[in-house]
Formats: sequence, C-alpha cells, structure tokens
Amino acid sequence: MSKNEIHEQDDSLEQDDGLELARKMAEEEEGISRRPTGFSRYVIPTVAVAWSFFQLSIASWLILDSTFIRAIHLGFAMLIVFLNYPFFKKPRFGLKFLSATDSIPIFDYIIAIVAAFTAIYIMVDYGGITTRYGAPITRDIVIGLALTVLLLEASRRVIGPALPVIALLFCGYAFFGPYMPEIIAFKGVSMNRFVGQMTMSQEGIYGIPLDVSATIVFLFVLFGAMLDKAGAGHYFIQLALSLLGGFKGGPAKAAIVGSGLTGMVSGSSIANIVTTGTFTIPMMKKVGYPATKAAAVEVAASTDGQLAPPIMGAAAFIIAEYVNVPYIEVVKAAAIPAFASYAALFYITHIEASKLGLRGMPRAELPAFFKTLIGGAHYLIPIGMLLYELIIVRHSPELAAFHAIWVMAVLMLFQGPVKAHLNKQPIGPAFKQSIIDIFSSLASGARNMVAVALATAAAGIIVGVVALGLGGLITEIIDVISMGNVYLMLVITAVASLVIGMGLPTTATYIVMASLTAPAIVTIAGYQDWVVPLMSAHLFCFYFGILADDTPPVGLAAYAAAAIAKSPPIPTGLQGFMYDIRTAILPFMFIFNSDLILHNITSWPQGILIFLMACLGNFAFASATQNWFVAKNKIWEIPFFLSVTVTLMRPDLISKLIGIPHGQRYWAYPIGLAIFGLLYLMQRPRIPKTEPAPAA
Repeated sequence: MSKNEIHEQDDSLEQDDGLELARKMAEEEEGISRRPTGFSRYVIPTVAVAWSFFQLSIASWLILDSTFIRAIHLGFAMLIVFLNYPFFKKPRFGLKFLSATDSIPIFDYIIAIVAAFTAIYIMVDYGGITTRYGAPITRDIVIGLALTVLLLEASRRVIGPALPVIALLFCGYAFFGPYMPEIIAFKGVSMNRFVGQMTMSQEGIYGIPLDVSATIVFLFVLFGAMLDKAGAGHYFIQLALSLLGGFKGGPAKAAIVGSGLTGMVSGSSIANIVTTGTFTIPMMKKVGYPATKAAAVEVAASTDGQLAPPIMGAAAFIIAEYVNVPYIEVVKAAAIPAFASYAALFYITHIEASKLGLRGMPRAELPAFFKTLIGGAHYLIPIGMLLYELIIVRHSPELAAFHAIWVMAVLMLFQGPVKAHLNKQPIGPAFKQSIIDIFSSLASGARNMVAVALATAAAGIIVGVVALGLGGLITEIIDVISMGNVYLMLVITAVASLVIGMGLPTTATYIVMASLTAPAIVTIAGYQDWVVPLMSAHLFCFYFGILADDTPPVGLAAYAAAAIAKSPPIPTGLQGFMYDIRTAILPFMFIFNSDLILHNITSWPQGILIFLMACLGNFAFASATQNWFVAKNKIWEIPFFLSVTVTLMRPDLISKLIGIPHGQRYWAYPIGLAIFGLLYLMQRPRIPKTEPAPAA
C-alpha cells in the first residue's frame, strides 16, 4: 500500500469518527440516550408513538379543554425523559443504576410514572382545582411542588443545568424579594400564591409557551421527522449541489441552499448539520476551503435555517401568540430579514472563494439537475400542501401541518413499493418497510419534541414569576441599567441573549428574553416618543436566541460541524460567528426601521424594493467585515462600505439628516447605490488577474 493510500485511509477513518460523534450529538438532541435491550427496548418507542397519535387526534377529531391538552402533552414528555435519560451520564458513587443506558431501572419507571401523574393532576382534579384557585389545599401544594421539582430535574437531564438554575433563581427571587437591595426589592409571594400561579393556572407551567408546543410545534416537528425519514434532506442537498456545485465555491453555496431548505422543517441546528454537512463539508474541503471555514459555513447556514419562512422554529409560533397576530403575520415580518441574511451568507461564500482562488466542482462529479429534480419531486407535494394551507387557504398552523402530515404518510407508504416495482424487486417487503418507517418517524418526532416541551414548560416558571408582578419592576431595572439609552439597552439585551443562549435551546432563550426585555424595549422607547412595534422587539429576542447556537465557547452546532470537518471547535465557532455578524446587525436595523419587517407595508413593489436594498446593504456589511469586495479592501474603504449599509437599511435616518420628508425617504437609496458603485470602480483595477488551480 502506498503512502498516499495510507493517508487517504487514515483521513477516511477520521472522517467516519467525526461523523459518528456528530451523529451522537444529534441523537442526544433528538432524545435518544438509552438503548435498552430485551422487552424494555419497546417501551420508549411505544410511548413516543402513543404521544404522536394523541397529538394527531387533537388536531383532527379529539376535542379537549386546552388545559387538558397541555397537561397530557407535558405528561408524555416527562414520561419519556425519565424512561430515556439516566440521572447521571457517567457512573458516580458506585450507583450504576443511576447511569444505566442498556436498561430502564425500576427507579426510573417509578419516577417517570410519578412525574407524569403530577403533570396531569390538574386534569384529574380539574373541577376541584378551579373552585379553590388561590386557596390550594395541602394535596395541591405537595403535588404542585413535586411537579416543579420533577420538571426542573427532567429539564436538567435533557437540556442541561442552565435553564433549571435560571428558573430556581427566579423562584428564589419571588420568595426573597423583600430582602433584596432596594433597587431590585420585590414584595414577594406566599407559597399558596406561588403554587396557584405555577401549577393551578395557565399563567405558569401550563402557560402560552406550553400551549404552542402542544398544539402547533409538535405537528411541525413530526412533519420534519417524517420528511427526514423519507429522505427529503438528502434530496434537498443533492438538488442544491446539482444546481450550484459547479460555480465558484459551489459546494458552500449548495450547503447554504440545502441547509436552508432542511432547516425550514428540522428546527434543529445540529440535526441540520448532520443531515447536510455530511455531504457538503467534505466537498467544500475538496475544492479548497480550509476545514475551519468549511465547518463554519455549514454552522452559519444550519443555524439560520430556523429563521427561514414559511416554517420557522418553535419560537415563531410563540411570537404569534405573544403578539396576538396570525402566524402568517410573523412569516411576513420575518421574510425580508431572513432572506437578506441568507443572501448575504451566499455572498460571503463567494467572497471566501474569491479570496482563496477557488473554483467549482467538475460537472462530471455532480448529479444531473433535471434527473435529481424529478427523482425527488414527490417530496415537494407535502411541502406544497403545507404552504397552500398556510398561505392560500389561511388555515390554522396546526390544521395545515396535520394535512401535510397525512399527505406525507401516504407518500411514505407508497414510496418504497413504487421504487421496488421500478427496480423489479418484491413489493411486499418494501411495503412492510414503509409501515415501519412511518412508525419510526412517529417515534422520532415525539423524541424530538421532548426538549421543546420541557423547555417551554420550564421557561413557563420564569414567565409565571414575571407575571406575579415583576414585569414593571424589570422594566424599571433595565431602564436604570441602560440609563434610559435605547441603544445601550438593545446591546445589553443582545449580549444577555447570547450568554443565556449558550446553555439553553433557542425556544427557551427566546421565551426568557422576550418575557424580560421585549415589553421593556417597547416601553422605554415610548418614554422617548419613539414607537417600536411589539413584533420588532420579539423578533429581536428571537434572532439573538438563534445566534447563540454557534456562539463560542458553548455553541453546540459548531462542535457538531467541527467533528465532521476535523477542525478545532472554538476557531470553528468563532469563524461561524464572524459569518453570522451579518445576521446580528439585522435586528438592530429593523428595530429602528420597521419597514424591514414590512410593518404597515402592503405594496408588493415597495416590499420588493426594501428587500433588494436590504440585501445590498447586507452585502456591503459583509464586504466590510470580510475585508473583501471584488478585491482586498483598503482600510479607508471600510467606513464607506458601512455607510452603504446604513444608507440602504436606514433610508429614514439618511433622509432625516439631509432634510428629505419621511414619505420620500427612499430617495436616499440612490446615494447608497452610488457609493457602492464608486467602491466597485475603485477596486476593479485590483481584481486578481489569475486564479490558482482548484484543489485536488
């Protein structure tokens, strides 16, 4: 065996090890921790499938009180957690049963049943609880406290310690508020009021976030699991490669499109990376991208998948409930920032390819576009059904998802047999495998939901404490800390979102920050006679919650991509964050310029103009941060790129400075375009004349 063959074999083994590590991370996020043997291996999938059937029932024929739905939803989630996740990840204190992964100890069976019962207790004694709300009996207090403790323990097992610790701090603040320093002193609450708020009403654990998780998010996560099981993720990336792989830096551009399509339905950055990065990262390295940059591109693309309308992450549905608007309004508001962000990332990969002198992949190595498109066109049917239901018919999100799911199930049922027939193979085994795949996706969807359900329920504790009377106090505290300066307050909110988001899922980060800061942003801006739409404030928290997914040193998405690329995780996270800076400026822009979220914009030409200018403004910002336009920037050119960004994204500000009436603010656009064109003419002579040969 030659040295080259040995090196290739070593690289292949390292790649396999990295992929296996990334898959393990994705499985942990999906909810696969224990792999019991014997009869007990059927317990968790059976519970998960039962949960999926319950959720499909309430979306179609089963009518229940909303409190009952939330209680059963939480009960299923806690049952799966205590059956599926051991107390410790590694053996400690010689108590092996606390970390068992090949069986389900009796201890966990007992605690799982107790936890599920505490969750549905509000349903079991609903009549009695409603009559004694505010004056709970001893049984209510004991079971309520047990629910709170078990919920935080379940969250610790699935999500980690950050959310339970934050929730406990808020609980402690609720009780010890009178003893705090004067500036943050709070009148405090009694045990009766605390338990009543948290576990006997819809203002705490059973609040709006859990309701959205139970009625809407589950169905979208299940739909995404079914798409993934059917092979849609692989189809999307192959389609993107066939279309874009031959262009300069083609695999990176294909990664962005493929990750965007997959991320619309997956709702998980890590799962997105494992699905698409498996193909795109090696291809990016093959055409010459350094391992760190290849992984960082995939991180940025997969993280931003949750921003992509029309199917955004779980937090988007909660935004609709908090702001009290139809979900389609959230999609409308998020459209321009999301697509401008993706367009800028596309532009960044082109810049990187230009800096590195890269070319695309040979067309002979790429899948044929039309053959690929037709070969997986059936995956577009359920997605088309979902979009039709959401956008054209304007059905509720849960009903739209339900219709898409049954269409997806029919597709999965016949996909295997049709392929078997075309390949002249037996149809019977293929039909049997299709049924197995459907049930497997039902179990996978439920497992994927565990973290979301627990995050929304545990975050409900924080929301409940704020609702006890802390809301106005928090606004005052933020006002004091920011000294009444809206800009400083936004920076504090952004940094806090990134820090909190290091240890929390996106949904939990959004709920916590929106509860604390979204009303404060609107109120404090109002003190200065400046109107900030509530939607802008919530999207601000949403964006920075998502950006926390790749924020070093804890960004798990960066670790998953680094494992596949065999690159160092921290530099990968830093590089990914540098790419994501172009997303980080967007929330600041749409806070000050609500045109970017189409607030009070109803004209299509006006909306398209705003979108195009936002894209060009983001391109200019990317050129400034990446130090490249069509050639390497000179230091004095960077302020001009930033001025283009401000002019094209804040025409209202420029028009005000030069005395143009607000109604004619778009006349500021030609100024920004002229500066951008001038920068191109100045850099054109410096464009590299030759490019090095593509990497082997």
